[in-house]
Amino acid sequence: MGLLLCKWWMAMWLTAMHPFYASVTEVTHNSAKNELQVSSRIFTDDLENTLKKQFKIKLDIIKPTNRKQVEGYIATYLSQHLTVKLDGKIIPLHFIGYKIEEDAVWSFLEADNVPAPKKVEVKNDVLYEQHATQTNMVHVIVGGKRQSYKLDNPQAVAQFGF
Repeated sequence: MGLLLCKWWMAMWLTAMHPFYASVTEVTHNSAKNELQVSSRIFTDDLENTLKKQFKIKLDIIKPTNRKQVEGYIATYLSQHLTVKLDGKIIPLHFIGYKIEEDAVWSFLEADNVPAPKKVEVKNDVLYEQHATQTNMVHVIVGGKRQSYKLDNPQAVAQFGF
């Protein structure tokens, strides 16, 4: 009985440490600046492990020895796993940078000279190769109107109409 209780406690402890795999991405059209602003929140350990595996490198996102290099890895990874189409056209996103907040990495991207869209499509398969139970929440704001969609692995595309 003691071993069973110990195994149960260990499973509960591990679940409490990281109970689910999720990211949150927000895509906002700023009509005053004609900009598309994208922010993505990903658990630090999940992103770091994924980058290590994909690029076959050692790195520390929180205390990087070379921040520009880490930014490059994050930018490359996001460009492969997060895309935005406005009115059927893929919008090239420029990686601005990232910040650490609690147990997550906030990454920031943008695109200039973007008119307000009528249709938005977001492809987000961030961490799908790492976690079969990954969920990616997507929020899109255009003209002050907010819409949200939950993508569960393997579903990767969310569509919005404004």
